[in-house]
Amino acid sequence: MTYLSVEQLSKSYGIKTLFENLTFGISKGHKTALVAPNGTGKSTLLRVIAGQEPHDSGTISIRNGISIGFLEQEPRLDDKMSIAEYITHGHSDIVSIIKKYEKAVHDQSENYNDATQLAFEKALAAMDAADAWDYEQRMQQILGKLDIHDLDQSISSLSGGERKRVALAFVLLENPDLLLLDEPTNHLDVDMIEWLEAYLAKSAITLLMITHDRYFLDRICNHIIEIDGGNLYHHDGNYGYYLQKKAERQEVEQVEFGKAGQLYKKELEWMRRAPKARTTKSKSRIEAFYDVEERAKRKTEGSEMRLEVNMTRMGNKIIELIGIRKQFGDNVILRDFSYSFSKGERIGIIGRNGVGKSTFLNILTGKTAMDTGKIDKGSTIVFGHYQQQGIKVDESMRVIDVLKEVAEVIELADGKRITASQFLEHFMFTPAMQYTPVAKLSGGEKRRLGLMMVLISNPNFLILDEPTNDLDLITLNRLEEFLMDFGGCLIIVSHDRFFMDKLVQHYFVFEGDGVIRDFNGTYQEWRQEQTAVEKSSATKNTMPAKKQLDDSFSIKKEASNDGSSKKGMSFKERKEYQKLEKEIADLEVEKAKLEVEMSKIGLDYQTLNELSARHLEVQNLIGEKELRWLELSELE
Repeated sequence: MTYLSVEQLSKSYGIKTLFENLTFGISKGHKTALVAPNGTGKSTLLRVIAGQEPHDSGTISIRNGISIGFLEQEPRLDDKMSIAEYITHGHSDIVSIIKKYEKAVHDQSENYNDATQLAFEKALAAMDAADAWDYEQRMQQILGKLDIHDLDQSISSLSGGERKRVALAFVLLENPDLLLLDEPTNHLDVDMIEWLEAYLAKSAITLLMITHDRYFLDRICNHIIEIDGGNLYHHDGNYGYYLQKKAERQEVEQVEFGKAGQLYKKELEWMRRAPKARTTKSKSRIEAFYDVEERAKRKTEGSEMRLEVNMTRMGNKIIELIGIRKQFGDNVILRDFSYSFSKGERIGIIGRNGVGKSTFLNILTGKTAMDTGKIDKGSTIVFGHYQQQGIKVDESMRVIDVLKEVAEVIELADGKRITASQFLEHFMFTPAMQYTPVAKLSGGEKRRLGLMMVLISNPNFLILDEPTNDLDLITLNRLEEFLMDFGGCLIIVSHDRFFMDKLVQHYFVFEGDGVIRDFNGTYQEWRQEQTAVEKSSATKNTMPAKKQLDDSFSIKKEASNDGSSKKGMSFKERKEYQKLEKEIADLEVEKAKLEVEMSKIGLDYQTLNELSARHLEVQNLIGEKELRWLELSELE
């Protein structure tokens, strides 16, 4: 069953064509990723499908009765509302249905008659139709997992990351038939990303998504639409399958490129003899020449040169941190932290949002003062620090001029020199784009430009704080190639697990309360260790959040003060209560067995992934059943 059909869709901004004559469909149950370079209109395409922007030509057909949910890359929320008001305003229909059902139950228990019975049956049917039975439970789970607890907080006081998480919670609670997600993992910590992975993977929802997170894409999507060079390619499979088929396609294109090059030389000699296009045969050959010329000059991604910038010379002394301590009020960021960096060291930083990762980097570079301790920095160390919020530039300036302010000529490690324009072209800024004002660039293109400004400043100690946000997969591959050739020290903070595993040697794990642990291994190995030792219940710290949710949305069950309300369990509730006790016990046993299995050495990636997914599912089931058990125990 086709949910969405797009035919011959085109969109331009002025003289810039974003996409032209796109045709594709999304079928029920498909989890589809859209892959294309920055600036090709991926975000605009989702906004057009969602009905938030007009298109120039073509048609968009959505099956009757299909609901669409849309998470924008930078959500626009109503600053006048609180979080609770924003969510209930958007889901007012479901909240109203739940309130009517609760009232019908109460009225029936107070005064049973034909009228109250009829009202109860109508309310019951409405709950079934809206699939509202688990709304409170899903709300409590989703908001808790996304670290949204203060529901009275004003939208206007939220940071960009908090706004994205609130918008994500809102669209997941909608439970639409077709979900459009634009970079859903931006501003989420790793725990949140893994929860969202599991949530979307086991959900029956139909999905069209833009993401640069390759682990996330690989584990969720079963269909990939690629836009490359104005052409659209379909790949039925995950990210790994897509890479395989793309490599095969590029290999064929390289062969064709070589053949076209040989034919081009031959035809060029003929053209230089200035043939007079008088005969039909000559005219057709001249027209064919221009087609051959276009194919011969077409470059594939694999033909690009590798760049290694000639960094500032690094001495023997790098940086030594001695007893660093930092806290804000009662929040301890660093607790007597000491570490001596080695030449060429590559470190990834892992930790939940708010544990002080960015503060640590600012202390290291001298942007933030420490409370106590000492930093002994070598005299040759030159920092290159890309910060999470990007780099501010005069957006009226042209791209080429912005980069020339940093360096007009870049010296490479092999002694060769390239111009700023050549460096821009390597990172996919075409000559036309180089003379475009920065204001005209997409969000991903601006971040790409900011990264380049840091990379060409000849640092020998490079610090990248969330560099992958909003970058397309092609740019990420280029950036990874560049960083793999970088000879200096490298620190990366990123929620992109694939990116970090590919580039770093070990991790600083920020565990909270100022504790930083040095973990030698990959992210997957660290996660395996964490999963094996986690013994706490999934419901830890959720009961206060549930109480607040109930109070905020005013949909908890009411008991009559005069004692006339129903007391004790019904037969059905008692049967459910007894069944829950056994189910929870069985799930706890399964959880323990899974943890033993995951702690075994030598597990292959697929097996570990399946065990981890089931472990998370079991944890969530235990939490859900314990909450229901507690509700029934109150009646007991």
